[in-house]
Amino acid sequence: MKTLADLEEIRKRTLERINLRKEDKDDEVRIVVGMATCGIAAGARPVMMSFMTESSKRHLTNVTVSQTGCIGMCRYEPMADVFVPGQGKVTYVNLDEAKARRIVSDHIVNGQPVVELMIGADRDKTVGKGEE
Repeated sequence: MKTLADLEEIRKRTLERINLRKEDKDDEVRIVVGMATCGIAAGARPVMMSFMTESSKRHLTNVTVSQTGCIGMCRYEPMADVFVPGQGKVTYVNLDEAKARRIVSDHIVNGQPVVELMIGADRDKTVGKGEE
């Protein structure tokens, strides 16, 4: 059993981490995985774990992986939205563990969105950038 001093120390460290996260919001990358019943049935749990594991392996302290409910496009599950500061939201579809690792490597680490894994509108915006 923990003593009151041990519990107070845990509380203090947790509050420090929360405050650090609040201060670092300007450069925070967010990955939001669809984890409704349809997403889970399609394999969203291993996809989410892959995002978390790969971010951790690469020591990416500015990346937050979270979950959301139904996005309403069940046939594209597993899905994830990636929010990079200064860029628009990118929605990736039909994911698996390998694709999640590639998104972390290519998009989050190297700044190159993975166009072939995006949903149509996001893909059109990215591909059409330099073609005019």
